[in-house]
Amino acid sequence: MGFETWADSKIKKLHWTDIALVKLSVAGFVLMVAKLWEPLLSLDWYWYAIIFVLAAIKPMFKLYVK
Repeated sequence: MGFETWADSKIKKLHWTDIALVKLSVAGFVLMVAKLWEPLLSLDWYWYAIIFVLAAIKPMFKLYVK
């Protein structure tokens, strides 16, 4: 059993509230890193928009095209 198969079997056991809590914890971690590493917050707004779009391309492609 590969890692992807193992992870998929574990994720299927989670309830939607568990997944929402994981997302919330990741958001909190990112905010903590941004607070501790101030140069990250000095970027212009469009850099965050570019990161968002680039990170969303593959999941959206899988969701809507495949």
